[in-house]
Amino acid sequence: MPLSHDHIRTTVETYLARHPHEREQLGALLDALDRTGDDIASRSTFTGHVTCGAIVVDQLGRVLHVLHLASGKVLAPGGHAEPKDESLAAAALRELHEETGIPPQAVTPWPDYETVPLDIDIHDIDAHPGKSEPGHQHFDLRFLFRLNTANEVPVVLQEEEVGGIEWRLVGRVTSPTLREKLLKLPLATEPEPANASALIYNDRGEYLLHLRDYFPGQIWEPGMWSLLGGGRERQDASLEHTVRRELAEEAGLDLADLTPFGTEYASTDTGATVPIAIYASRWNGGPRELRLTEGVMLAWFTPSDLHRLRIADTTSALVRRHAASLPATRSGSKPEGERRGSSHGTVLNVIGVHLYLERPDGTVLLGLRHPDSAFAPSTWHALAGHCEQENAIACLIREAREEAGLHIERQDVELVHVVHHIDGVGDRPRMGLFFRVRTWSGEPELREPDKCTQWRFWDPAALPDDLVPYTRVAIEKIQNGELYSETGWPT
Repeated sequence: MPLSHDHIRTTVETYLARHPHEREQLGALLDALDRTGDDIASRSTFTGHVTCGAIVVDQLGRVLHVLHLASGKVLAPGGHAEPKDESLAAAALRELHEETGIPPQAVTPWPDYETVPLDIDIHDIDAHPGKSEPGHQHFDLRFLFRLNTANEVPVVLQEEEVGGIEWRLVGRVTSPTLREKLLKLPLATEPEPANASALIYNDRGEYLLHLRDYFPGQIWEPGMWSLLGGGRERQDASLEHTVRRELAEEAGLDLADLTPFGTEYASTDTGATVPIAIYASRWNGGPRELRLTEGVMLAWFTPSDLHRLRIADTTSALVRRHAASLPATRSGSKPEGERRGSSHGTVLNVIGVHLYLERPDGTVLLGLRHPDSAFAPSTWHALAGHCEQENAIACLIREAREEAGLHIERQDVELVHVVHHIDGVGDRPRMGLFFRVRTWSGEPELREPDKCTQWRFWDPAALPDDLVPYTRVAIEKIQNGELYSETGWPT
């Protein structure tokens, strides 16, 4: 079905809301939209019709241009809309692929420009007697995309229409109006996600998923299970504000703590890649308590349930990755005394082992955690891990080998400190065991770069500011010869 007048009008009016001073110069396009008998999405409407361009910016801030053989001009990829195009942005992506061979998956819509053009230009097209085409106007809507990779992408030119490609610096972009807008954008930096979602989990190892309405062509991922969330709006001061607003609007949900977990790269219906900032939070309520205003329903699922759901692969992988980062989490009901918030009965504590590795000069080893880490992202911490079905010293030896390539013998390990800590009231308590090793072999290396980005030895008297608080306490106590400490417990 051809692109509708309503879709084009909405897109143009949204653009003009950002650029109201351009309303007069886009008068011909607005007049065409007012002529209800004209299909301005059709290339056979010679009173003027829509074309769609793809403005692709690479990692160096250069803009893709192609040599259009018909006009002999060097322009951004683009062309006429077709009946199969579901949106104007999808038409731009299709033209990019057809003219250059660059697939939609290789680019990401620029945040805040997913459905709104960066620029709209009206220009005259000469008559083409050979095709029985009179002179007419093109209403060119230009959508902005970021190339996902710094590597050179394979190019397959549409030889009958394109004579070559060129990556141009912004100052050499051919269109003056486009060049003016591009110069105002930080093109050499990676764009921030413009969407945010909440990864909500409970103490039973379940995740809260949202069944979306089945409105194909109107909403993203129709009829699929997804995370609650949405796109950033202008009043949102940050992406955390975005996800909080979306939770309140969609489900009447207000979460005390939201922790950045990472970025999900989801695919739109057109095949483009969209970055989504993911915030994680623990919540032990029931879906029926919530006031759902969008979608069909909310429900809890364990990671083992996901294979039977209609769910995006990226969402499923995200849930599984998060679940793997949570120690001592099990699906199914917990004993009464183990439930979060219970103040009676036995509460199981998580056991964590920590390596206190001290060189002869007195400096101690710390690692800088990955920015996407579920716990303490971009923060220094001791080499550590959680006990599996193993004793604590065996865990320490395994973690040291797996994380840093260090080889430790059991007889060289001694317990130097225990910290009993809790993150917040009602959270699961944790027992941190700090072990010193008298001798070891190997130098610290990055064996798990997705968890730790750097190893460094620090002077205990000059520890980094961004250090996990209970680790700082433990190091200070070890220096003083104290065996035990507590942090986080209410007084």
